[in-house]
Amino acid sequence: MSVTLIHNPNCSKSNKTLQLLRDNGVEPTIIDYLSDPLTTKQLSNILQLLALKPHEFIRKKESAYHSLKLEEASLPDEALIQIMIANPMLIERPIVLSKGKAVIGRPPELALTIL
Repeated sequence: MSVTLIHNPNCSKSNKTLQLLRDNGVEPTIIDYLSDPLTTKQLSNILQLLALKPHEFIRKKESAYHSLKLEEASLPDEALIQIMIANPMLIERPIVLSKGKAVIGRPPELALTIL
């Protein structure tokens, strides 16, 4: 089974999700999206799999969200995707991909629902 984890090693939820996968016998392909940024196509595909719009997926508590005044902006989806690509900390995580499905590991146990 092929499983990919879009991972931030400094995020407790991301680390818990990784450990949960490993505890269940799954060694995922890990993409540290901060050091290996997602492409526009990858992020768009993830959003499609999650059935979410960018404004539903963006991390609203990050300082970049406020410094870019995104709470006040009414931007099209494509513009928000480009902002998330340029500021990857705005991308919600962890994301688990498997079998043509995706889930956000919040709580980490949700990762097991697509295995």
